[in-house]
Order: sequence, then structure tokens, then C-alpha cells
Amino acid sequence: MKTVTFTIEPFVESMERFRRTFEAVRAGKRVKPQAVVGFTSLEAARNFLTRQRLALLRAIRTHHPHSIYDLAKTVNRNLKNVQEDVQILERHGLLRITKHPRGRRQVKVPEVPFEEIALRIAI
Repeated sequence: MKTVTFTIEPFVESMERFRRTFEAVRAGKRVKPQAVVGFTSLEAARNFLTRQRLALLRAIRTHHPHSIYDLAKTVNRNLKNVQEDVQILERHGLLRITKHPRGRRQVKVPEVPFEEIALRIAI
């Protein structure tokens, strides 16, 4: 099962983890790719992963919409708002957009590349 991890940790710790990874890569060591989205507070994570965005991810996983328009109809939301949320989720790596030909145009099809979200909170 593919998992994306949300981390909540101080910015300094995130940068230290990045530095260690960067040094390992620079030294020629193999580094296992990780799907991690970092936040500095629980509030920031909540503001990012709203109920509406989580509903979009679930709808994509369960209904496999054939376009963003189809996704908006599935979740009964305004197309423009869904497009904005899709762009935000794509920018953070939580979904992918692939273009498929449909007639004379290209249709953007959303896909979620993981099955679950894990939450890791540093104390």
C-alpha cells in the first residue's frame, strides 16, 4: 500500500532532514524516495487538507473520474473551486493530472498515486 506522510515538525528539523538527504545524495549514496509533505503546525496541516480537498482525493480514488469536470459533478461542487483545489493538491504531489485525448481536445484526468495518508507529529 502506497502511503504519503504528513509531517508536523519545526522548520529547523525539516531542514536538517533535507540536509542529511542532500549530503547522502552528494556522496553518491542511494536514497529511498519518500512521499512526504511537511508542515510546521497542526493548524497548517488542517488548513491545507480541508474536508473538501480530502473529499476530492477520496472521490478520485473511488470513482475514477474521466475529467476534472466529471470530478466536480461527482462531489457536487463548482468547477472553478474544484480546479483550484486540484491545482493545489497537484502542486504538493497529492495527485497527478494526465492528459487524455477526447475528440479534438485533451482532457485532464486526475489520479491519486497513493492509498493512504499517514500523520507523523514530532514532539
